[in-house]
Amino acid sequence: MNIKNTILSGAVVTAAALAPFSVNAAEVKKIGLAVPNLSANYFIQIQESVEEYGESLGIEVITVNANNDSATQVSQVQDLLTQNIDAFIYIPAGAAAATVPTRLARAQGIPVVNVDRNAEGEPGDTFIAGEGVKSAYEVCSHLIGLADGKGEMLMVHGQKGVTPEVNRTKGCMQAIDENEGVTLVGQQWSERWSQDEGFSITQNLLQANPNVNIIFGQADGLAMGASKAAAASGSSQEIFVGGYDGDTGALLALRDGVFDVTATQSTRTMGRLAVDSAIKIAAGEEVPAEQIIDAVLTTQENVEQFIEDHP
Repeated sequence: MNIKNTILSGAVVTAAALAPFSVNAAEVKKIGLAVPNLSANYFIQIQESVEEYGESLGIEVITVNANNDSATQVSQVQDLLTQNIDAFIYIPAGAAAATVPTRLARAQGIPVVNVDRNAEGEPGDTFIAGEGVKSAYEVCSHLIGLADGKGEMLMVHGQKGVTPEVNRTKGCMQAIDENEGVTLVGQQWSERWSQDEGFSITQNLLQANPNVNIIFGQADGLAMGASKAAAASGSSQEIFVGGYDGDTGALLALRDGVFDVTATQSTRTMGRLAVDSAIKIAAGEEVPAEQIIDAVLTTQENVEQFIEDHP
């Protein structure tokens, strides 16, 4: 099986497709944006991009923050739908009840643009996300290379069952499966993709697996927490740590050697593309069912360009 060819097929958006649609925003005056939380830099970047770009087009954006609670998000969306929004940009707070907001919006004829996470069984009119399989494969392959292709590995997952967690697990497992000298000896799922969770999960896993020399945290916060736990473990061997997302603070930490590699996502591009897609759908035009944007493998060698100008 040619794994590299298989995973490369997941990237479906070309550079040309990332350019904004040439559409008229006149019919869209108000957009609802539902985000899982505004503690993660990743979601903050998307929120800021949607709001800033919407404002430049004369569109009011109403943002609601679910604080990682699906029931809260459903209630917030119900309220949004009473405020005469013309389109709905939606990042599910979790797999539970993820289909409900989409159904509610559709019942009122409101276009739905899903970003980062799709609702299984009830997808949005379009789904915009960073490519997760290939780039996670690249991050884990890079980590394995730093460890000379051998050792014991931990994986600190994101929230179980959501699109990014599933894809990043798949990509990393492909890299592990290609390297017989590497064994995944421990893994655990987080709830909030946070640095605190990365620290506590990794600390516990390292106590049970003291010979670990490779750790993949499925978000930069998890990776930064894992790096702190690795430093505190007193291990005599070097432990290589990788993350994911290219958060602004994490890129500075990567530059300074806190951890070793990440995949930088085009979060601000996703926000602008979500607004353009909402406008186009509201105008009755077709958009692709999926708009997937490649993440870029980022190390100390190329991190400065993303610090200076985050995509």
